[in-house]
Amino acid sequence: MTAAPPAGSDTTVPDAGTPRRRAVGLLLGVSLASLLADLGTKQLALAELTGREPVSLLGGAVYLTLTRNSGAAWSIGSDHTWVFPLITLGVIGWIAWMALRLRSLPWAVSLGLVLGGALGNLTDRIFRAPGHFVGHVVDMISLFDPYGQVWPVFNLADSSLVCGVVLAVFLELTGRQRDGSRAASDTAGDDVPADQKERA
Repeated sequence: MTAAPPAGSDTTVPDAGTPRRRAVGLLLGVSLASLLADLGTKQLALAELTGREPVSLLGGAVYLTLTRNSGAAWSIGSDHTWVFPLITLGVIGWIAWMALRLRSLPWAVSLGLVLGGALGNLTDRIFRAPGHFVGHVVDMISLFDPYGQVWPVFNLADSSLVCGVVLAVFLELTGRQRDGSRAASDTAGDDVPADQKERA
């Protein structure tokens, strides 16, 4: 017969930080992969698309066309490029704060995608022409039109940001919390006996 552990003892203390370490590690891994993919495709676009006409793919559903954007989508805010790095730094700070209580792997993927996308475009803003913190973002993917008339020309950083935000909205709507728990409305009936649930 095994003796019960003394009152107040906690045999799980050595592993208490494991879920958070795993989630934060996944967040950083996803963000790094997203960042490297974005930087790599931008360098490839600069090397292969400079001075060329748009390249048609998938029967014209996708075009590869090199552009430089000083603003946001549809060139919104193109006269205030310096604002976008400040917004991005705020987003990075918010993600760092969220990571303090992060235990959920799906949320880690979502935040990692947002972080990687934000860092990808921030890198352009800081290091590309015409100058520090006013650099123009390299875009190269256009849908259904070679010059972005149907949808704004974008890059992998933009795609990463959108996918991360969509996943975050889905997680919120389904009650997934960043600490790995579920919303109260999803678990409120878990302690109700089965016979009472049937009578209800």
